Amino acid sequence: MPVPQPSPLHHLPVGALEGMDEATWLDVIHKMDEVYSKLVTDEIELEEKNAQLEQSQQFIFSLLSAMSDVLIACNQNGMIEETNAALCELVGLSEQALRGTPVLDLLADEQSVQRWQLAMYQSASHDAAVVEINLRSANGEVVAVDFNCTPRHNSAGRQVGRVLVGRPLGELKRAYQQLRQAHDALKNAQAQLLHSEKMASLGRLVAGVAHELNNPISFVLGNVHVLQRYGTRLSRYLQALHQLDLPAPVQALRAELRIDHLVGDLPSLMAGTLEGAQRTTDIVNGLKRFATAAHEDVTQVELNAVVERAMLWVKKGTSPRFEMVWTRGPDCFVTGNAGQLLQVVMNLIQNASDAASTDDATAPQLRISLQQDDGQVRLCFADNGPGIAPEHLSRIFDPFFTTKSVGKGTGLGLSISYGLVEQHGGQLSAANRPQGGAVFTLTLPMPKDTPKSGAQS
Repeated sequence: MPVPQPSPLHHLPVGALEGMDEATWLDVIHKMDEVYSKLVTDEIELEEKNAQLEQSQQFIFSLLSAMSDVLIACNQNGMIEETNAALCELVGLSEQALRGTPVLDLLADEQSVQRWQLAMYQSASHDAAVVEINLRSANGEVVAVDFNCTPRHNSAGRQVGRVLVGRPLGELKRAYQQLRQAHDALKNAQAQLLHSEKMASLGRLVAGVAHELNNPISFVLGNVHVLQRYGTRLSRYLQALHQLDLPAPVQALRAELRIDHLVGDLPSLMAGTLEGAQRTTDIVNGLKRFATAAHEDVTQVELNAVVERAMLWVKKGTSPRFEMVWTRGPDCFVTGNAGQLLQVVMNLIQNASDAASTDDATAPQLRISLQQDDGQVRLCFADNGPGIAPEHLSRIFDPFFTTKSVGKGTGLGLSISYGLVEQHGGQLSAANRPQGGAVFTLTLPMPKDTPKSGAQS
């Protein structure tokens, strides 16, 4: 608030009031007080407006300073009138040094000069223009900036210059790359979620199917064993009977019915039936394991020991040429069921053995490695086989999907492994290696608690 000043009457010269009557004198005082009061009021309003103007200017300045995009405001002749900190940092010049500088002085090449002139021409018709211009940075590098060029008008609506707002393309490319990575991660998460839901639905389905099939298959398998014994006794009886001197009609009937051929073929038929029934039983048992969702005997398991035990067991049934190269990691504990994790590792090793190189010049090989980082443990199984066909990658963990010949596999091994890993809060993925072969990656979370003395291996 302004300090009140003495009344203007105090500044009247001596004798100025002589000759005035009292009414006139009072009127003069009243009028001069009104003028003085109006001056004080105007001064207060002016100071308030000045404060508002200063706040507005400070607000605009803070906006310009906070902008991460590059800003250039120039006149009709392309002379810089205003800019912001982002441009100053990019070109290494202060705002004072940039004001009054031609925009052309900031351009790095002739092509950018032509693009700038074209943008000035396009924006002269009150249309916005998008232009890519190369600027020379503070360290001498060429930086491509994607500018939006729009006309700038004064209060009368007359065009007085241009406003350019842009961002370095390097930042845009990084932003697009991060967006693409986020989108890919979202797609992968969605695919994994859909796959998990599908596996859960299949688990409920196959549990019911396996239960319904178990009893009749057990009945068939039991009867086949009985029929084998009956067939053996019947063959012995017929052989003894054929040693006798049978009547001619019986001999003719024997030849007509091909009894000797039937008796000789019966053992192989029974063996084939028994093998088929046993294979069906194996499939049903696989279905039961696939449908099982409960954790049993959950404890802390040391993975190095699990891998080494699985290698020892699988090695006995693989080709002598099959080589396993194991890179042992530091002691690594996860929370889970030791038997289930052993089953997963054995399935992956056996799968690699079946798919490894069959080239006589190249020995089949599987490289197994263990790594720990970010609270997770990764087991990688990389073979030197032909890899996985692209059209099979999305189906590799589906139940009953197999590329093996008939009778070599049920197509449940990887499906069961996938389900067991999910139950342990981990992930199982498959991919092709650039140098050839396939790689299966088993990822499991590491427990936060210190392993106890009763940890299993």
